[in-house]
Amino acid sequence: MTGLPVTGGALPDPDHLPEGEEKVRAVRAMFDTIAPRYDLVNRLMTFRMDVRWRRLTVTRLSLPSGATVLDLACGTGDLCGELVRGGHLPVGVDLSYGMLAAARTAAPLVHADILRLPVADATVDGVTCGFALRNLVDLAAFFDELSRVVRPGGRVALLEVAEPPNPLLRWGHGIYFGRVVPRIGGALSDTAAYRYLPRSVAYLPPPGEMVAMLVGAGFSDVRRDLLSVGVAQLLTATRG
Repeated sequence: MTGLPVTGGALPDPDHLPEGEEKVRAVRAMFDTIAPRYDLVNRLMTFRMDVRWRRLTVTRLSLPSGATVLDLACGTGDLCGELVRGGHLPVGVDLSYGMLAAARTAAPLVHADILRLPVADATVDGVTCGFALRNLVDLAAFFDELSRVVRPGGRVALLEVAEPPNPLLRWGHGIYFGRVVPRIGGALSDTAAYRYLPRSVAYLPPPGEMVAMLVGAGFSDVRRDLLSVGVAQLLTATRG
């Protein structure tokens, strides 16, 4: 998420995709609200596939043990936990107080804007980010910030939702994500939030554009892999 820390704010209107500072306030309020049961809903709505996706994200980071890794938009610390198990030294960063308060990780946690990281240039070995790209106001600026803080030769691994390329699977996924997920989220957490989240996929640029943004920000070996028949995607790249 991006923007200066703010308090309060209305949750996103599921029938309206906000922009700019309105999006910052709405997304932050949403994650503050759903933080207590965020992990539970994730496990249920993905049939625990999210656990496997996070493990793969750390594997594909391809960094040696002991690497310093920023986990951006860290939420409750799931990826921080995987990084620790992978032998790395993670630092979680998020703008949602609610998410950080609900975190279950021993990794250091920082409340900060991930477009304006309180990190010196070229000082971290890698970056992970899980399911947050569509919540950013300026994706190109985010990639530029990754390029700034990651040392040459360092790696990034960015996990995000996707739409299956197969038309039949895409139709079925649309029904599940658009109708079933809001019911699960509404029963266990917040209906408006889980109606908004499927619609937020519209914020993501086309895959080729995201790859081009990473290259333009100074990354090489950019790779995009579809996971679980295309319901998720993993972008990996090396800082040039």
